[in-house]
Amino acid sequence: MELELDLPTGERKKTKPSKWYQLRKWYRKFQLSLSAQQNLLYGFLTYTVIGWLLLCLPYFHKQAVSGLDSLFIATSAISTTGLVTVSVFDSYNWFGQFVVMLLFQIGGIGYMTFTSFVLLSRKSPLTHWHQRVLNAEFSMPKGFEIKDFLKSVIIFTVIIETLGALCFYIAFTQAGVEHNFAIWSSIFHSVSAFCTAGFGLYNDSFEQFVDNTFINTIISVLAICGSLGFIVVTDFWNRFTGKTKAITFTTKTIFGVIILLLSLGTGMIYFFEPSVSSLGDSRLMASFFQSMTALTTVGFNTVPLGSFSLGVMLIVIFLMYVGASPSGTGGGMKSTTLTALLAIMWNRIRNNKQITFFGKTIPLERLYVATSVFMLYAAVLFLSTFLLAMTEDFPLDQILFETTSAIGTVGLSAGITGSLTAWGKVNLIFVMFVGRLGVLTFGLAILARRKEITTSCDEADLAV
Repeated sequence: MELELDLPTGERKKTKPSKWYQLRKWYRKFQLSLSAQQNLLYGFLTYTVIGWLLLCLPYFHKQAVSGLDSLFIATSAISTTGLVTVSVFDSYNWFGQFVVMLLFQIGGIGYMTFTSFVLLSRKSPLTHWHQRVLNAEFSMPKGFEIKDFLKSVIIFTVIIETLGALCFYIAFTQAGVEHNFAIWSSIFHSVSAFCTAGFGLYNDSFEQFVDNTFINTIISVLAICGSLGFIVVTDFWNRFTGKTKAITFTTKTIFGVIILLLSLGTGMIYFFEPSVSSLGDSRLMASFFQSMTALTTVGFNTVPLGSFSLGVMLIVIFLMYVGASPSGTGGGMKSTTLTALLAIMWNRIRNNKQITFFGKTIPLERLYVATSVFMLYAAVLFLSTFLLAMTEDFPLDQILFETTSAIGTVGLSAGITGSLTAWGKVNLIFVMFVGRLGVLTFGLAILARRKEITTSCDEADLAV
């Protein structure tokens, strides 16, 4: 392409486009050549690298931080995990902490969400490329319009995080936190809790507030709102405005599973964990909080998890593995995936050829996705645990806890993260990134062909 400029003499002269224009044109062409899953991979990778480079700048440090630790923090932030190898408050100044908050805000609401919302706000239609990437990033039931979904995401996020910050400010000032720090701490922790990021400005997470009902309630409400998923928010909004006449089956399933698992986790910790028995009136609240923080993948804790008994630690690992709900800010395998797997098992042992759940038949495509996600999560978790066991000198239960927290983007730790070797940190960096992107999305980005294919092969029986 060449540009023509009008000269004073009326002559027209051809000039070559600028290098910046050529670079933008090449990058646009490169984006269009990628699949939706590959665009997500490169998008999150780009944000991670930018965040890492910023956090490496000495201007953002209170004390020296190695390049590997900055990469670990950047990856943990963009993946909304919350595992840290160095203290965020002690290592980074306000600017560094702001970069960390910006990263987990982007990681929480999604790679394409904000830019797509800006386009819609300017009355510009979403391109086919935007829609493909958004559909790959967010799993939505049939009947959902991407425009309504995006508006729900942004508006709900702004409202909840603002209310959360105001409530946090009241709670922190009542708890004796200094005024100026209370303002920043309120904003930081509100975004962190809603995005289920698990990053905090207190080195003991929220252990000093174990008996503070107000702070425990704020975190729980923010984390549950984020982890329920934007599907639920959009669903309720459509029902409230009259766009739909009923709540979707997906929303009903999400509510049922999260109530069941929260109750199970709270009961197990309350009755079987010795370390919470000495908390007196705060025992039930502490038990609920640890169950909630594992299931929603928010990653805060009010009691030391490294002192948990093996049986209860296994329950927490299970909750972290299941994780939150689809198209939300939380990580994990997802509650709906667990539902699909249970439906397959239940219908199989009842000799039912159709896979049904509460009177509804689950589409075969969804079952394929659920089983694939389960197997891929298990494979990545096993491999990461094996490699970490080879490079680190810690008990297997602590290593398994750490790797499950990383792939589920939870952020809870048994207390070994800061003591990992360089290879151990690299291991968890990779696992956190895959956990945020999604194991299936990562697999499709690496291995899938550009177009769907149908393979014709001779049928052969396989005894199972």
